[in-house]
Amino acid sequence: MKLKLLAVGTRMPDWVERGVAEYRQRMPRDFALEVIEIAPGARGKNADVARAVALEGQRMRQRLNGELCVALEVTGQAWSTERLAGEADRWRHSGRDVALLVGGPEGLEPALSASADQRWSLSPLTLPHPMVRLIIAEQLYRAWTLLVGHPYHR
Repeated sequence: MKLKLLAVGTRMPDWVERGVAEYRQRMPRDFALEVIEIAPGARGKNADVARAVALEGQRMRQRLNGELCVALEVTGQAWSTERLAGEADRWRHSGRDVALLVGGPEGLEPALSASADQRWSLSPLTLPHPMVRLIIAEQLYRAWTLLVGHPYHR
């Protein structure tokens, strides 16, 4: 199974790139995480925000290829690490790759969110988008360690 993180935003700080790379390196080939940056729609003083969000949704759809889609949403279900490990185990046994979708400042395009197979909330807190990438990478690694009995999760 491959995990694809589609995240709106480009040019992440070095500490994010290094942190995500660290967890990606630790993951086995059959639980590989690929990060795909989606260019954000134009924002600014007179920008049409709805149009920007729609463009981001369109760009995400272009990168999807039949994966099971998990929308990262504040209004999604909060999962414990153990629940995430259980979901990851179900994903592995589904025979499909997984796409994790992280929207821009205004969130995911509503139609894309509505079409997702699952909605996952990392926290009711508002988190900076760069940090979300790192949290997802670490939690996926932790879930994998739970599944294989590795001592990382104690």
